[in-house]
Amino acid sequence: MDDSGLTQDERVAVARLHALLELLPTALDQHLAPAGLTSFEFTLLEALNESDAHRLRMSALAARTNATLPRLSRVVTTLERKGLVERAPCLEDGRATNAQLTAAGEAAYEASRSLYATAVRRMVLDGLDADGVTQLADLSYSILTKLDPDARLKVTEAGRACAADPSGGDSEDLVSCAADPRLMDSEGPELAGARAS
Repeated sequence: MDDSGLTQDERVAVARLHALLELLPTALDQHLAPAGLTSFEFTLLEALNESDAHRLRMSALAARTNATLPRLSRVVTTLERKGLVERAPCLEDGRATNAQLTAAGEAAYEASRSLYATAVRRMVLDGLDADGVTQLADLSYSILTKLDPDARLKVTEAGRACAADPSGGDSEDLVSCAADPRLMDSEGPELAGARAS
């Protein structure tokens, strides 16, 4: 393979990807401004809303939202000030902290869902047919597996954000907590089998 430079087609593809990564978050933030949320805050509230008891361990929430723990902590602090999220110790592991969606946070999420869906459809999905949506998911997944080869921020092909398996490995971040739903069962047999091998 020639490493001397990119072809014109490669340069165009990467330039378009860069532009997408720069423009989309800001555009989504603008559409969510009437709800008083950023797109990342919405993603965080959505992850908590979809979790058992509207609660996740901070490390699991970081994995679900594709965020570093420092960034997640800053955003959770902002949401705490707004009264949308609370932090609480994980009773099963004194070293861990849970993020808990408040009633106000649940209401804010419900109120902003249609804004977010409308913005995503208008800016991304309306230009794609069903095959285009599948291609976008497949291409994004292919790139994500290169950026995150250890699957710390695992995003499955079905679009579900998944935390790393808390039962495998010695990392303190992966100690199981009752607040963290076990996602292995929801990954599907082919992914669960791949993890087990």
